[in-house]
Amino acid sequence: MFKVTGNCVTMRNQNALVWLWLTIVVIALDHLTKWWASTHLVFNQEVAIAPLVNFKLLHNPGAAFSLFAEAGGWQRWVLTALALVVSSLLIGWLAQLSRRQRWLASALALIIGGALGNAVDRVLYGYVVDFIDVYYQTWHWPAFNVADSAISVGAVMLLIDAIFKGNPHSK
Repeated sequence: MFKVTGNCVTMRNQNALVWLWLTIVVIALDHLTKWWASTHLVFNQEVAIAPLVNFKLLHNPGAAFSLFAEAGGWQRWVLTALALVVSSLLIGWLAQLSRRQRWLASALALIIGGALGNAVDRVLYGYVVDFIDVYYQTWHWPAFNVADSAISVGAVMLLIDAIFKGNPHSK
């Protein structure tokens, strides 16, 4: 971990794990907003926030878009295990990156934070707390939360990184 050269001690392994601070911020913000929604909103009742956006407290026992929501309970532990495995693999990938690979490191940290934020909900409650409702006229996007947003932003960042991988500015 440390390398001694002459009178100077430097860190030999300066990997991107320092970006896990962003993971912690995502988890904290996710749970703070879910706590707020759970204590201030009435279940399944819309509260207009801005044009096209409501807050609406919902409980999602399934995955994204309520996939597997009616699966009978097994999904709680399978989705939790999947989140833990994927997060572990992404942390391993993060450890292989240089600190200078900020874009890719922050993308991975966002995804890890979102996955772990929702996994905590599944372990504690058996469902994920969703409360952000985006709509247009009578059409509503499935409700989501800060963790879902972090996963989505991180995934888009990964896609951008993959497309522009040859660009020196993406490193």
